[in-house]
Amino acid sequence: MIETMRPDVLGCHQCALRSQAHQVVFGEGNAMARLVFIGEGPGMEEDRQGRPFVGAAGQLLDKMLAAIGMTRFEHVYILNVVKCRPPQNRTPLPEEVASCLPHLKRQLDILDPLIIVLLGATPTRTLLDPQVRITQARGRWVYRDNRWWMPTFHPAALLRRPEWKRSVWSDLKLVLDKYRQLIDPDHDSPYYPVHR
Repeated sequence: MIETMRPDVLGCHQCALRSQAHQVVFGEGNAMARLVFIGEGPGMEEDRQGRPFVGAAGQLLDKMLAAIGMTRFEHVYILNVVKCRPPQNRTPLPEEVASCLPHLKRQLDILDPLIIVLLGATPTRTLLDPQVRITQARGRWVYRDNRWWMPTFHPAALLRRPEWKRSVWSDLKLVLDKYRQLIDPDHDSPYYPVHR
């Protein structure tokens, strides 16, 4: 049960991020979901509320989920690579990622998803390939550890670069195809109906 590890994560002081963050952001969603989305780390609003993806990027993520007929508390679980906000929302340092990675790997072991969507460069480099560029990796499935991994752009990047939304929609349709293949063949979506 994912909640059994919450006290360990909330009490973690393995790196300097915890001393500057207001709170630890554990993750949220449906613990029985077989689809997980992983971002980089909490921003200012996430640090304030203690929940992942609740700021502007999170509102866009909710719209992305809605476009494929999903909600965060029914169909997915949402995590971040680091659980504490880096100052000024900078990219987490390698040692910060390394300190938090055991928590993330344990969360994934417990959740045991079939499909993982990696939102942006940090989760893609952390979990797939430290040398990869997100612009080259996005939209391409990687099958590893009995899971399907799909890198795509982070919603925050889409707020800065709206022209990337079309690429992400293509990636989300691939995710939905895989979800229908592996999890629920009847899962419908308002913008990408089930094809019979």
